[in-house]
Amino acid sequence: MTTHDSTPGDGHDVRRRKFLAAAGAVGAAGIAGCNGTGDEDGEDDGDGAGDAVGQIGSGRAGRDAPGGTSMSEMPALEGELTVYSGRGEFLVGELVGYIDDLYDDLDLTVRYGGSTDLVNQIANEGEGSPADVFYSVNAGSLGALADAGRTQALPDDVAGKVREEFRTEQWVGTSGRARTIPYNTNEYSESDLPDDIMAYPEEFDGDLGWAPSYGSAQAFITAMRILEGEEATREWLEAMVERGAATYPDEFRTCQEIADGEIDAAFTNHYYIQRVLDGNPEAPIATTFTEGDAGAVFNVAGAAVVDTASDADLASNFVRHLLSAEAQDYFARSTFEYPLIPEVEPIGDLPSIDELDVPDIDLSQLSNLEPTIDLMRDAGVQI
Repeated sequence: MTTHDSTPGDGHDVRRRKFLAAAGAVGAAGIAGCNGTGDEDGEDDGDGAGDAVGQIGSGRAGRDAPGGTSMSEMPALEGELTVYSGRGEFLVGELVGYIDDLYDDLDLTVRYGGSTDLVNQIANEGEGSPADVFYSVNAGSLGALADAGRTQALPDDVAGKVREEFRTEQWVGTSGRARTIPYNTNEYSESDLPDDIMAYPEEFDGDLGWAPSYGSAQAFITAMRILEGEEATREWLEAMVERGAATYPDEFRTCQEIADGEIDAAFTNHYYIQRVLDGNPEAPIATTFTEGDAGAVFNVAGAAVVDTASDADLASNFVRHLLSAEAQDYFARSTFEYPLIPEVEPIGDLPSIDELDVPDIDLSQLSNLEPTIDLMRDAGVQI
């Protein structure tokens, strides 16, 4: 496999509610407006692959073999394939390498970079782009590429492995992330924390932290701006500044500070809590969720076949491999994301996707960060 490296991207009861069709409703988003930053097979999708399913990476730590369709049951990958990956090599390189090693007749080239940068690169390359597959860290970049007419429809037996909320005709989600509230369990119980994101700056009496310069945090504030309006978001931001919320460079560090007792709660993606616990299972940190607001947004990483793909079947079957039992189990165990194949469970004490109370929002809008950054600076946030 040939790789071309660039800077890597990337107490209270949760009310059970049908997950709203946010990811599937991605609307028009021009490539110029996509300013994000970073941080299955056939008709037998219900079949479990059992103990024959291969394993990628570290041990399962007591987990059963995943359900879903094994790579061994999928069409072999043969030929030349170029993948533009907006997901960092440190996160998915092992998975991509595993797939490459399965097939002697596969000549795989992977170019890593930011998702937005790669969308723009495909646009600039035009009909001469070597890209066959675009693998994105978020739905917004996928929507931007599709809206520019630079993708082609996925086969039904590939996209159909994932529920409708996480796919369109042009792209399919491969793993998901939920916004959460991590908190220190030595100081608070889950019932002590508000289930309304707007309440935290003024009603929560503990020490708060966040990572306002981090792409995921800025997408979260973008969701707040869309759902609550600019004035309410400005007031929320000003209240965070006024109360002296601790700022950190990224959301993993933020969660580590909670586990170390430096702060009591924060706003992060769910998997950072799981990564802290993976390093220290006894760490005093847990996660809770808000309800139906910006603090509960669910976004997806996903893949699309580029319109310039020299072999659309090969490109589609590579995407199919990202939805295999092995890959979905890898996302759960190694990146601590939500698998999107129902037969594979997430890691940790997490509600199912159906139990999350997710707002109805066009995820493509979360990639347009410029108005959010302007608002944050205007409110006195140092980013």
